[in-house]
Amino acid sequence: MNLYDILMKDNVVEVINNRLEYLKGIIPEITFMFGFDQKHPHHSMDVWEHTLYALNLSEKDFEVRLTLLLHDIGKPFSYVDDNAIRHFPGHAEVSAEMTKKILQRLGYDENFVGRICYLVKMHDTPITSDDIAKDYEMTYKRFLAQRCDALAHNPKYLEGRKMYIAKIKKLLTPAGN
Repeated sequence: MNLYDILMKDNVVEVINNRLEYLKGIIPEITFMFGFDQKHPHHSMDVWEHTLYALNLSEKDFEVRLTLLLHDIGKPFSYVDDNAIRHFPGHAEVSAEMTKKILQRLGYDENFVGRICYLVKMHDTPITSDDIAKDYEMTYKRFLAQRCDALAHNPKYLEGRKMYIAKIKKLLTPAGN
């Protein structure tokens, strides 16, 4: 079973847990996510648990699921502690750089690597109507990843995230649908 097969299973989290040694072998960088406390009120899980929860919420789309698997991989390498709260400035860029190296090492073609790196880098950036007009398909995939990421945050702080999701979903929905 390869990475594609794992991420395309209906029960993706169960399969990941069953194939964790294989995943750690091909993407050893994920081990830094295990137990890495985000120490932030908007996160109630460690980075790995948050990643699995986001994956559990995802549709069966390899690009979106691969994005979700790697979207926060840079957090253990890009944090600053500010009193009791941890911040992650530039984590999306760090995650995108790590993603590029990982996917190149795994032999993916440059076009695919570029698409996933874009999605990882932009997973925290608000979507605009200009983004939708420029590239609907990639913006929609970005929205799918953002939706899962947002819903995997601390339930106490989900209201604003749900409002953002609803707003962007409306922008992405063609008139009359």
